[in-house]
Amino acid sequence: MTETLSVPVYFAHPYHAWQRGLNENTNGLLRQYWPKSIDFKAVTPAQVIPVLEQLNNRPRKTLGFETPAKLMQDHLAAKAA
Repeated sequence: MTETLSVPVYFAHPYHAWQRGLNENTNGLLRQYWPKSIDFKAVTPAQVIPVLEQLNNRPRKTLGFETPAKLMQDHLAAKAA
């Protein structure tokens, strides 16, 4: 995969949450909708889609207060041009 994409791959060490910042932040955002005790087998796609839309349309400080959805749209438009 690293050769095909020409990108490095890094693996976080077990129990080193600070090495997985984006992952841990996303988990925290998802926990606003589903508590830690939830059985995700009981969560339907119909319940997930609105949450994904909310999170992808939420401005992020690290993105210059742009939304992930807008930046992806801009990226895809630039690639198509």
